[in-house]
Amino acid sequence: MGEVQAKVLCHIDEIEEGATKGFLENDAGHDLFFVVKLDGRLFAWRNACPHVSGAPMAWRKDAYMDAKKQHVACHAHGALFEPDTGLCIQGPCLGQSLAKVPVHVDQAGMVSVLITDIN
Repeated sequence: MGEVQAKVLCHIDEIEEGATKGFLENDAGHDLFFVVKLDGRLFAWRNACPHVSGAPMAWRKDAYMDAKKQHVACHAHGALFEPDTGLCIQGPCLGQSLAKVPVHVDQAGMVSVLITDIN
């Protein structure tokens, strides 16, 4: 078996506390997934609302949070999600969850994802 390849995304300091950042655009120009930084920890989710399969969530680049910066929002459907669990707490997909993407932070603070986790 071949070695699993990792894709380096950025340095952890390039994602502001309480902010989101999208990564790896698809053919339509939408991010494949995005990362939320809360209390110094990173949580990554596929950019796909569970209400409509594959529907992108941000209304503009890296704009995945609601106006109060408390929840991840699907701006197409009005759904709100807990940023650390991905659970929908309001909207048409209540009780469903965002699909998690495992991210890794090395000792130097570089954030990466395994290629197998995003295919």
